[in-house]
Amino acid sequence: MLQFVLGPRAAATVLASQAIGYHAVTGLRSAKEGVCFAPLAPAPAGNTIRAMNQPLDPWRLSVAPMMDLTDRHCRHFHRLITRRTRLYTEMVSTGALVHGDVARHLQHGDAEHPLALQVGGNDRQELAQAARLAQAWGYDEINLNCGCPSDRVQRGAFGACLMAEPQRVADGVKAMRDACSLPVTVKHRIGIDRIERYEFVRDFVATVAEAGCEVFIVHARNAWLDGLSPKDNREIPPLRPALVHRLKQDFPALTIVINGGIVGDAAIAEQLRHVDGVMVGREAYHNPWSMACWDRLFFGDAPQAPPQREEVEAAMLHYLEQLHAQRQPWGLAARHMLGLWNGTPGARRWRQVWSDHRLKNEAPALVARRAAAARCREADRRELLDA
Repeated sequence: MLQFVLGPRAAATVLASQAIGYHAVTGLRSAKEGVCFAPLAPAPAGNTIRAMNQPLDPWRLSVAPMMDLTDRHCRHFHRLITRRTRLYTEMVSTGALVHGDVARHLQHGDAEHPLALQVGGNDRQELAQAARLAQAWGYDEINLNCGCPSDRVQRGAFGACLMAEPQRVADGVKAMRDACSLPVTVKHRIGIDRIERYEFVRDFVATVAEAGCEVFIVHARNAWLDGLSPKDNREIPPLRPALVHRLKQDFPALTIVINGGIVGDAAIAEQLRHVDGVMVGREAYHNPWSMACWDRLFFGDAPQAPPQREEVEAAMLHYLEQLHAQRQPWGLAARHMLGLWNGTPGARRWRQVWSDHRLKNEAPALVARRAAAARCREADRRELLDA
């Protein structure tokens, strides 16, 4: 019989999580209930943000909102790797919040903080209601999407097409600010279609800033509203980070965060020389271990050994077991951790086991044993071939 043996650090992680109930699936925040999640472990006594050249901005590093990806299970997994990085929900339309199942869209665990709710919409009253809900449900920020180029979003007259109506965005921001005390931020592109003049994005930022918005998250590409899919819009329009840097020069009092095509710690560090923060998207999702040292490198946490992949896998396994016990489909959560072992021997075999639809009704612990065995066998085989 195969056995899944945890190292002492991984076993300690599971025991600690069981002791404090961190992974309890029922511990979702609601507007009517208290917080049921607790941190995985308290921060070490000296594990505070160090004083650097200047105070660290809350938006220094974040993971981008990504449709069908950054749900609560994904954010839970990411929080096992980085405690400091700001996380964002998937975009939720204001219509879904006003007329739909609010709990389904807004439930989250307290361990996900700092956490921002991203919304899409253009109606001031609906935006104001979304802001009130964001505050009632305990979010740390509400972000207005002015960057999504999808056809569905355009049909709703929000997303990137709103960049053509800066005053309408400003009116929405003001309504949101009047409705809550949370930071109201805007995520947008540097232009739309073939409008590539810097003055276009400069004037957009200036108009929206007059309404009180102080944080702008800028995807350093144009959004082409016709002829490109959302995926192509993330890859084909050229990156022009210099325009984002120029925004920071022209609006030094604003917080400017850059997004788009930033891969690796060196690239992050380089961008932080020019702007206040960096938002990483697909790279963080597909290669989640790239975030393992962010707390130390970019938030000034005291030097210490980063978490081990085995520890994170063990903690995530416990979360999956809780879902299974609640008769919830654990595969919806497990899909987010498939990149955990990327770049290591046996990673592909490990992913294949966790992705096997024939195992979806099995207990996660059984799948974990099979995945670990497959990964180790492949790693041993490759080691013999390299010998």
